[in-house]
Amino acid sequence: MPTLPFRPVIELAFDPVAVVGDWHVRLQTIALAVVIFLGLLVAARIARRTPINARQSPDAVDPRSGEPNHLRRDDLLYIAVAALPGAVLGGRLGWALVHVGYVTANAGSLLDISVGGFGLPLAVVGGTLTAALVGSLLDTPIPRWLHALILPVLFGIAGGKLAMVLGGDGQGMPWDGAWATAYLGPGPWLSLAPAVPSHPSQAYEALATVGVIVLLVVLRSAGLFRAPNGTLFLVGLAAWCLARVGVAFTWRDPAVLGALGMDQVLCLGIAAVSLVLLATGALVGRARARRGQAPGGGPRFAIDDEPDWPDPAARPRI
Repeated sequence: MPTLPFRPVIELAFDPVAVVGDWHVRLQTIALAVVIFLGLLVAARIARRTPINARQSPDAVDPRSGEPNHLRRDDLLYIAVAALPGAVLGGRLGWALVHVGYVTANAGSLLDISVGGFGLPLAVVGGTLTAALVGSLLDTPIPRWLHALILPVLFGIAGGKLAMVLGGDGQGMPWDGAWATAYLGPGPWLSLAPAVPSHPSQAYEALATVGVIVLLVVLRSAGLFRAPNGTLFLVGLAAWCLARVGVAFTWRDPAVLGALGMDQVLCLGIAAVSLVLLATGALVGRARARRGQAPGGGPRFAIDDEPDWPDPAARPRI
């Protein structure tokens, strides 16, 4: 009798819902909450090590206010909350662009959050914009916060993608390769046809995002983009978008421009804008250096090294 070829599909059969008394919570939701909590802890630690006055240690103290020379971690709470409305609006717009045909035929679906989901690229952009807006109202140095937050943001994206594995969410195109995954049992799973062996695209993107984190750490270790002026954020955002474009070739999304899906087009646009801003900032910085001015990207200081920042003591801590 002929032997059938072995297809090493990874079969996942578990209950994706945790039951505690009368509470039913998806494992994906629990994992995502843990990722967000850890991301905030990482962001707070990096903020503690990011100086406001780049010429002094983060442990230095401003002689006028008595405040330490590092980003205020209570500002992180405001920034995190401020990112939510922009992330929701941007993410919803991104989903609408990916499913423009459905949204056009069902005009009310855009405002009905029970229908569809959120697009990650524009959610990141929207959350960054609203967080920066609130940060500017707090008189906190936005470029330094961007520098501090890029690694926690990427950590959150990578962890969120891995959390999707617990919900059977984000499966790619059908595939019977060496590490294809199939979700068996009643679930409920969040991908269509979960039992069909497919690319674990959510895991691909998590690994790709970890690769971007490693890239940024290597660049900083090599002495590049170490200045807390926002350039590291732009590099990280562009690199993540390009990595997502590569992973998206395993998705089930239809092509809208050549072989590219709408999400890939958005990612390429965001990457292009990030690189243009990066190049523009470099040119402006060189021009200021030639004129003998202080480069942008943070507070400026007087000749006597007295910080020219808004007095942090004017705002009470939480």
